[in-house]
Amino acid sequence: MTQENQKTQKTQKTQGAEGTGGTLDGLQLAVLTSRMEQVVRAMANTLARTARSGVINTARDFSCCVLTGDAQLLATAESLPVHVMRGPDLMAAYTAQQHPDLRRGDAYLHNSPYHGNSHAADHCILVPVVDPAGRHRFTVLVKAHQADCGNGTPTTYSTSAVDVYEEGALIFPAVRVQREFTDVDDVIRMCRMRIRVPDQWWGDYLAMVGAARIGEREVEKLAADVGWDELDRYAREWFDFSEQRVAEAIAGLPGGRLTLGGAHDPFPGVPDGVPVSVTVDVDPAAGRVSVDLRDNPDCQPCGLNLTESTSASSALVGVFNSLPVSVPANAGSLRRVEVLLRENCVVGIPRHPASCSVATTNVADRVTNLVQRAIAELGPGVGMAEAGLVQPPAWAVISGVDPRTGGTPFVNQILFPGVTGGPGSPWADGWLTFGHAGNAGMMLRDSVEIDEIHHPIRVAQQRILPDTEGAGAFRGAPGALVEYGPTTAPLTVSYGSDGAVHPAAGAAGGTAGAVARQLLRRADGTLQELPVSGLVELAPGETVVSESCGGGGYGPPRTRDAASVAHDVREGWITPGRAREVYGVAVRDGQVDEAETSRLREGVSEE
Repeated sequence: MTQENQKTQKTQKTQGAEGTGGTLDGLQLAVLTSRMEQVVRAMANTLARTARSGVINTARDFSCCVLTGDAQLLATAESLPVHVMRGPDLMAAYTAQQHPDLRRGDAYLHNSPYHGNSHAADHCILVPVVDPAGRHRFTVLVKAHQADCGNGTPTTYSTSAVDVYEEGALIFPAVRVQREFTDVDDVIRMCRMRIRVPDQWWGDYLAMVGAARIGEREVEKLAADVGWDELDRYAREWFDFSEQRVAEAIAGLPGGRLTLGGAHDPFPGVPDGVPVSVTVDVDPAAGRVSVDLRDNPDCQPCGLNLTESTSASSALVGVFNSLPVSVPANAGSLRRVEVLLRENCVVGIPRHPASCSVATTNVADRVTNLVQRAIAELGPGVGMAEAGLVQPPAWAVISGVDPRTGGTPFVNQILFPGVTGGPGSPWADGWLTFGHAGNAGMMLRDSVEIDEIHHPIRVAQQRILPDTEGAGAFRGAPGALVEYGPTTAPLTVSYGSDGAVHPAAGAAGGTAGAVARQLLRRADGTLQELPVSGLVELAPGETVVSESCGGGGYGPPRTRDAASVAHDVREGWITPGRAREVYGVAVRDGQVDEAETSRLREGVSEE
């Protein structure tokens, strides 16, 4: 076939696709869904392989997604739930509102917590995908947590900042950073002047833009194959299918309305902690769930305030975690879940200049935990226990200068395996790799050896802490310990830990996980309790000891499979004494003593 004939055939194929009518069959829907997910995976792969900071290229604290031209979430790949369940739609709509002349070759930098973003540390690149006629068809979005975002202190989590001014972050409300595929140098110079690690930030920026451009190119290739109008039709039908799937899943939940309360630990600016309340209303017949977050305190004088996107996302994550089957997470399935928010609320829609520096983790996790535990309490076989809380020193932002490179400054977030957090569920034990509710196991864990190569630190130990799991028929993940410190130069460690006072609660008869602790080990070996949040200066010879929360358990502990209890004893996750006292299982030489176990469990109700 000649090149001209091939071109003619491709044109005819595209025109035919543009003009087709009717409904896509299941095979067509599946193929186009796979093609769209491939677009997002290509974006994520590009970012992971080209970013410079460890929090992106090692931990993969980033998300990529595709939205329709009218700002509806279409595809997310393996993104962090707190990043994408809500927020990309708000940012895309805000960008289009501020820039009604969107053109091919544009790119926009957005990180405003008051206009749809999660928190200022999450820089987002939005690129409009425009067809040859100049019509805005899709938006690709790349979000990545920055090692430094210009805060007044060397951390992206300004826990004690009373407002955004004290926080100090550079805020970009949908600022154009490329026109006709060329950088706007004014913005780049501003960032390089203000951010502590300018070359590292510059490399991450290039990686984000590159990932977005890959997404743009792949959507254009897909449109060339099937037609722009066919992609629009696919999006509509994929949303309708997803809505049907989530309605069917909700129909399998127990109906009812329940209000649960909890609290974030005392924290800088909130010495009594932050009470958090959720009201969950499940209507299986209508296939709908409502989560009301309006009965919560006003914005607080600290960095714990949630943004509109993280308030809604944290509730949505709790609902989707609780469904008995897996469903697509997109604009269609989200139609069936309503999240009620109010302005100027710590769990709602913040008013400028409230600080939202820690909006993706601490209080957000409390909301997710309460929602999934509330659904668990409505009836058996659904929901989840509470996940372990963050962020202890094992996930700190570390900074200093590296004598090995002539005193070069460094800032980065480390994510050691010393945070487990997995909650028990009706089907499985809590994951050791869960992390926290907002990423749900999607992020990777740092390699000790790589971190020690990149930074002047040494990890003295990391291990699971026995008897720290939330006990249950399905137990929560045990907590973990990490100890590390500087080698030859002082090290600044910034963290903001929750769960030292209020641990992760169990559900449906399960117990709470162990609380978190953080300690300073002096050069002479003595240990000193550290506050729940702050900047700690470590001298060579000193270390910080981080003990993370255990996840909550699901179901009565004495109904747990005895062989699973024995397995946990063999692994060293629980002791034989705990197996006997909490689970009613006698374990000798790593095996279940059936006769003694029957005696221990005899007469114990399974309710």
